[in-house]
Amino acid sequence: MTKSLLSFKYLTFDVVGTLIDFESGIKDCLAAIAAEAGTDVDGEAALTLYREARYADDADLFPDDLVRVYSVIAPKLGLPAGTQYGERLRESAAVWAGFPDSREAMARLAKRYKLIAMTNARRWAFTHFSRELGDPFFAGFTADDTGLEKPNPAFFQQVFEFVERDGGSKDDILHVAQSQYHDIGVSRRLGMTNCWIQRRHAQKGYGGTIEPAEFTEPDFHFRSMAELADAVEAAAAEPKTASA
Repeated sequence: MTKSLLSFKYLTFDVVGTLIDFESGIKDCLAAIAAEAGTDVDGEAALTLYREARYADDADLFPDDLVRVYSVIAPKLGLPAGTQYGERLRESAAVWAGFPDSREAMARLAKRYKLIAMTNARRWAFTHFSRELGDPFFAGFTADDTGLEKPNPAFFQQVFEFVERDGGSKDDILHVAQSQYHDIGVSRRLGMTNCWIQRRHAQKGYGGTIEPAEFTEPDFHFRSMAELADAVEAAAAEPKTASA
């Protein structure tokens, strides 16, 4: 039986794609470069090429890897070549926006839970992302901090150890994420309770995120962070049943 949303003490979060709208950030930057070159790009096609390039064997840490990614996808999209454009794509991460509901939902959730970020992004980028979200996190784990990227189980293990030092346990955590590949599947295998935020519910495919080998049915499923925050508040407002 799925646990109550009120039974958790910690919410751990994927950041890029769940809270920060990286797909729009990438598409907007590529569209601006294309416009300056007198052309245009198909956003969804660009995301497909990005995904294929991003998960190459020689990939660097995110978002620094966007310099290399641009050099791979630019010729296929008819965009100008040049390191400066890849650097521009990388630096655009500093101004990527959160989803419209992210900041408010995180503020609401922070009233009840300790919020922990788990991101494959580097620390410099996470600093910008956290600020965009209103700095709601009790703690943050980045690729720089862990030396790893999700879905490596060892990334999660470092978070478990942190929570144990804080007096909690894995059972006190609800893992919240949009990526089936990076988060939902591995969290299930590790025995966590998870919550899938289906950000692309109105779009086909997986966009800029790698497709999982198999779909994992989540414990909780919402289409937005606002829906999750609403569900928590609704659960909290339910009258308590008296003990027999």
